[in-house]
Amino acid sequence: MSAVGAGLSPSPVAQLATLVRQSVRRTLNDASALVVPIAFPLVILAINVAALHGVTRLPGFPTRRVVDFAIGLTFLQGALFAAIPAATDLAVDLETGFLERLAMAPVTAGVLLAARLGAVLGAGLVRCGCFLLVALAAGARVATGPGGVAALVVLELLLDAAIASVAFLVALRSRSGEVVQSLFPAFFVFLMLSSALMPRELIDMHWFRLVAEANPVSYLVEAFRSLFIDGWDVRALALGAGIAAAISLAAGLGCARGLRSAMARTG
Repeated sequence: MSAVGAGLSPSPVAQLATLVRQSVRRTLNDASALVVPIAFPLVILAINVAALHGVTRLPGFPTRRVVDFAIGLTFLQGALFAAIPAATDLAVDLETGFLERLAMAPVTAGVLLAARLGAVLGAGLVRCGCFLLVALAAGARVATGPGGVAALVVLELLLDAAIASVAFLVALRSRSGEVVQSLFPAFFVFLMLSSALMPRELIDMHWFRLVAEANPVSYLVEAFRSLFIDGWDVRALALGAGIAAAISLAAGLGCARGLRSAMARTG
């Protein structure tokens, strides 16, 4: 006898698979959700490579290949461009009451959150591959070799989870797509006040260096950058991965509570 015939609820794995397919299908139907998170960061990478070319001659600059230095920012921008539309969709589902109606179906908040996040992470793998191929074609070299590529993928997934979880949390709290979209300039400020465009040790302005040192985005960028420039810099990788994991955990727990609250209103 089937689970349906027996009156049993689908397993969490079956629920997750169904919801991930729906999220992926929604992403595939929206070309901008696929193209923008890849195209825009690559355009900005090209601009940064051209603008920073002369900076590599500064004493103490960590590399002569500017693309190795600039690529870290590209991964962060890609995660940001992908997270905002995904969180906006979540806010729209809240505004229209779609999530509350799901409370009448055998779907848990955890499964729903995992499905949304799974779609983001799947797109992140594709985006990571595209960025890496373009960077290598532009002359970048992964100093850590094949193992570094694997570490790069893990960092990308942690970063996607962190930024998407924060954006999802804002969507759940605000229930407004406009508020979610306003996150972009806020994130952009964090990017500009980090070491994304200049090593912290070469920042002349004292206040700017202090802000960059306190800014967690600096350590996320530097973790990616270290794989291309420094080799296995355990401290940089641990800081970047640890910060991303901590943000993911804290925001993810907040999201789970928010989803349970939203679905309980109807359930």
